[in-house]
Amino acid sequence: MTDAFGAARLGPVTLRNRIVKAATFEGRTPDGQVTDELIDYHLQVARGGVGMTTVAYLAVAPEGRTHREGIVVGDDTLSGLARLADAVHAEGAAVSGQLGHAGPVSNGRSTGVRALAASRMPSPLSMQLVASASERDLTRITYAYVAAARTLVRAGFDALEIHMAHSYLISSFLAPGLNRRKDRWGGSLENRARLARQIARAVRDEIGDDAAIYAKVSLSDGFAGGVSTAEGLEFARLLDADGHLDAMQMSGGSSLMNPMYLFRGDVPQAEFAAVMPRPVRWGIRYAGQWFLRAYPFEEAYFRDKALSWRHELTTPLMLLGGINERATIDKAMADGFEYVAMARALLREPDLVARLSRRDALGGLCIHCNRCMPTIYADGGTRCTEIPT
Repeated sequence: MTDAFGAARLGPVTLRNRIVKAATFEGRTPDGQVTDELIDYHLQVARGGVGMTTVAYLAVAPEGRTHREGIVVGDDTLSGLARLADAVHAEGAAVSGQLGHAGPVSNGRSTGVRALAASRMPSPLSMQLVASASERDLTRITYAYVAAARTLVRAGFDALEIHMAHSYLISSFLAPGLNRRKDRWGGSLENRARLARQIARAVRDEIGDDAAIYAKVSLSDGFAGGVSTAEGLEFARLLDADGHLDAMQMSGGSSLMNPMYLFRGDVPQAEFAAVMPRPVRWGIRYAGQWFLRAYPFEEAYFRDKALSWRHELTTPLMLLGGINERATIDKAMADGFEYVAMARALLREPDLVARLSRRDALGGLCIHCNRCMPTIYADGGTRCTEIPT
């Protein structure tokens, strides 16, 4: 059986192990720049033994930020990103940058730029109308992914994660309920997948083997009109056949329609309402049970869906979703997954990977309360509320 804690290849990159710190917004970029606090956040898990840590929510364009605090990858953020990469490398870990365009998940009132999606839709975040991306927009955004990828390579990043899930821009094109277009970008799955495949190809053509490229993709979106399990697999087959990716990280859910489908466990409705601006606060307080649907937590909750992909694809796969135990990691390797991705467990215990490797621990202490999620929007950044401050 493959040893998850031994050295491994991800495309052109050698990782010290197969454990990836998944991208979760760190909440440590108040001015849209890399801060010492953001670097320290990633240094904790690098020192704690992960093979690679992922810097979250790196926008390729100003309207592609979720909020104004997001980093837009470019010349004015290059030096900070390089400083972060150097710091992580000094601890023996690799670093990945999650490249994305938030699309309809962007709060246009916060960013000051109108949000874009496959088709026009109301935004529950900004209470504005999200615009339908034009042909010119899609050309510009494709080039923006290419430019951002090159900037991250210049900064010393080892890998690039292209965000194709969670109702972000690319994902909004994939979801039939969000994509009502009648042109070459809408209708059939092949048309709806055109933007994702175009961006993956353009990024690969630009950077070649200068960095690994993988995509965060949806096993299913978890809402009516989203990407279904069957279409998720068919989309993955298209990416697999194209051959532009070194791996796929399998996720699920929608940041707009059904976020708890990704997280599972307790629903911190009151905590979310407390940190949201009005009128979003009132909506969550009084109608949040329809948006924040409850899903019981179980270890490796995406495994069954992910296995259907493993049997159909040749591209290496990263298993994500509720991975907390050494036995789960070993089982993932036995199942044929090449990597595992962890997030909340490492927020609770940044050194968990090192202790699992030594068998000093068999599992993590995360209780899946999800009260870490609202801290994204609070002062001090994302944190585990079980850790005393």
